[in-house]
Amino acid sequence: MALGQRAQWKGFIKFGEVSAGVALYTAASTSDRITFNTINKATGHRVNRIFIDSETEDAVPKEAQTKGFEIENGQYIIVDPEEVAATIPESNKTLEIEAFIPCTDIDDVYFDKPYYLTPDKMGADAFSALRDGMRKSKVAAIARTVLFRRMRTVLIRPHGKGLIATTLNYDYEVRSSAKAFEEMPKLKIEGEMLDLAKHIISTKKGEFDPATFDDSYEAALAELVKAKIEGKALPKQKKVEVSKPNDLLAALRESAGMLKAAADAPKRIAANANTGGGRPRAGRGAAAKAASSKASPAAQG
Repeated sequence: MALGQRAQWKGFIKFGEVSAGVALYTAASTSDRITFNTINKATGHRVNRIFIDSETEDAVPKEAQTKGFEIENGQYIIVDPEEVAATIPESNKTLEIEAFIPCTDIDDVYFDKPYYLTPDKMGADAFSALRDGMRKSKVAAIARTVLFRRMRTVLIRPHGKGLIATTLNYDYEVRSSAKAFEEMPKLKIEGEMLDLAKHIISTKKGEFDPATFDDSYEAALAELVKAKIEGKALPKQKKVEVSKPNDLLAALRESAGMLKAAADAPKRIAANANTGGGRPRAGRGAAAKAASSKASPAAQG
C-alpha cells in the first residue's frame, strides 16, 4: 500500500471458510503536529525526565523500576513485567468475523481508533468479494483478534477501494450517558422558538468535508515558531467579541433574519467523507513542517 509507512499489523481476515491476507495501517496520525521539548531557561539545554522515589527522593534507574498495583493508600502489590507479558492473549493473527450488522446499529461513542485494512496480493479476490458484498448488503462486520497485545473488538466497514477497521472501546470503558445527562432539565421547546430553530438549521444544511476544517491552533503555532526563527514580532491574538443577546428567542429571531437571504441557496461546505479519497491537506501540516524543519531543538515536526 502506498502510504509511505509500515503496516501496524499483518494477518488474515476470515469470513465463513474464506480467508484473505490483510494489513492494518494507521488512518489518523498526529505526526504533523508541532511538538515542543522542555528546555532549561538558564542554559537553553533540553531537560531529561528522571524518576525519583516518592519517599526517599532518590533517583531510580530504569533497571530498578517495576510495575505495581495500589491496593490501599501507599500500599502496592508488585507485578513483574514478565507476569504482565504472560497475561497477553495468544495471537493467531486472524480477524475472524463473528457477525454482520446494519451499519447504523453501533453507537459511535464506542469508536476508538481507525485503521485502513488492505489486502495482501494473494488475497485480493476474497478481500474484494467481502468488501463488495458488505457494501451491497449495507452491513458492517464485527471481528475479534489480538492487536497490540490486547484482545480487541473491531468494526469493519467498506471504505473507498478497501475497508476501514475501527477498534472499539469495551462497554466498561464507555461512561454512562444517563449519568452525564441526569441533571438536564425537562424542557419542551415548541411554537415560534422551535420554528425559528428549524429555519436556522434548514438554511445551514451542507455536507461533511474534513478538509474544510482547519486546525487553527496548529496554524497559530506554526506562525509563532516561524516568527521566532526569523526574529519578527510575534503574532497578536485577535480579540473575540462575544454577543450578549437579551434572551434566546431574540437571538433566534436575529439569526433567522440574518440567514433568510441564504435560505434558497444553502452553502455547500463539504464533499462525501466516505469517498475514500486521500487528497493532501494544504496549510496546516505544511506550515507545521516548514516551521519545525527550520527550528532549533526547541521545536520538532
